[in-house]
Amino acid sequence: MGENEDVLVTVDRGVGLITLNRPKAINSLNHAMVTAMAQALADWATNDDVSAVVIDGAGERGLCAGGDIVALYHSARAEGAEQGREAREFWYDEYLLNAAIGRFPKPYVALMDGIVMGGGVGVSAHGSVRVATDTTRMAMPEVGIGFIPDVGGTRILSHAPGLLGFHAALTGANFDGADAIALGFADHYVPHEKLADFKEAILADGVDAALSAFAVEPPASKLAAQRDWIDRCYAAETPVAIVAALREHGGDAEEAANLIETRSPVSVSVTLEALRRAAKLDTLEDVLRQEYRTSCASLRSHDFVEGIRAQVVDKDRNPKWSPASLAAVTPADVEAYFAPADRELEF
Repeated sequence: MGENEDVLVTVDRGVGLITLNRPKAINSLNHAMVTAMAQALADWATNDDVSAVVIDGAGERGLCAGGDIVALYHSARAEGAEQGREAREFWYDEYLLNAAIGRFPKPYVALMDGIVMGGGVGVSAHGSVRVATDTTRMAMPEVGIGFIPDVGGTRILSHAPGLLGFHAALTGANFDGADAIALGFADHYVPHEKLADFKEAILADGVDAALSAFAVEPPASKLAAQRDWIDRCYAAETPVAIVAALREHGGDAEEAANLIETRSPVSVSVTLEALRRAAKLDTLEDVLRQEYRTSCASLRSHDFVEGIRAQVVDKDRNPKWSPASLAAVTPADVEAYFAPADRELEF
């Protein structure tokens, strides 16, 4: 594989190695990368010479900052029959990959170092051996760009202890490696400076021996320590009531309320409903099917294009959301996001 390729796929000592290789873009996923990964996993799943898989990211900044949202922005803005087509095709294949990771028959080790957000969560958090570090900065920040958490994220968020996942999803805030373990996005904690040695130990001695040698007790989760007020405030019925409860509590909760109020009101409202529905769905595939609907619906929304414009295109960080407030979002606005897609996601 050439060094200029967006994803490097090799086998070393019986371990399949995937390195996301767009370090300048913090390894953001494009369609070609998703296709290459899916192909490699399909090959390795039945190849007796491959005993495990390790995924990591090139460069110093992180595993993966998410999907290539500028490409999605241009797709959403395309005219006529092309409107949204590329985005829908990308998500379709990306979610099939997320499901394939979830049911991969061999150890799938994800090195969740540095920035791991959005689509980066999708290629790591459904694996069987998920390793966070002291540099992990994880988030499902979709509500900040007029989008809804996807890549199977609503399954993990809805199954997190209490309502910790609701707090993470509705604020879109970053959390660290210890929080990632508390939320259920990761299993093990390996210090960043030991990661290269850990990876080498997997190649030399296997996954279990490497974990025994290098995994340490994570520090206490700051997020889990705030569960009392999180569980109380996020139990409110509507986004408006949640924000009111957070303000009434004050302190860190007030900060969460401020954050939620900067996010797309329709995205926050749909995300709350998506988490409640995901909690009742049986499988990752069922959740991905629902997320494919909400993703396709977002392409028709004002806020998806506006959110990406404000964050990464014009970078004015000043989105003009529509509806403009949580109170202005109607139940019909939310329900529309769960309508069947033109082509449903099939596994």
